[in-house]
Amino acid sequence: METAPAKKNTKAAKPAVKMPKAAKTDGAAILRIRVRAYDSKILDASVKQIIETALRHDAEIIGPVPLPTEIKKYTVNRASFVYKNAREQFEMRIHRRLIDIVNPSAKVIEALTNMSLPSGVNIDVKMN
Repeated sequence: METAPAKKNTKAAKPAVKMPKAAKTDGAAILRIRVRAYDSKILDASVKQIIETALRHDAEIIGPVPLPTEIKKYTVNRASFVYKNAREQFEMRIHRRLIDIVNPSAKVIEALTNMSLPSGVNIDVKMN
């Protein structure tokens, strides 16, 4: 008797961000913008400004996709010597958003580089 060959686990790793089905493009250039800030209101205003600038130049936009908030927690002793039970806890929240621009033109890229955003907003731009 012959035995059937063992099945291999062929599941691929899931992507970090799922793109909408209509947005999947084969071989198209994608400008990926990741925006980070400590304050969510400033972040949302900056993302809105980026989207309005891209739409002004007739660009196709995917997003903004909210990414998980990164929380850093710190515990500090209140007293310097004896009182170990007296502690304070602090946390920093880093809010993140992701914007994709499909097939950006030179005008879109130039408009995005000349745009001034508020302080405290960190932007990473990558071309795929």
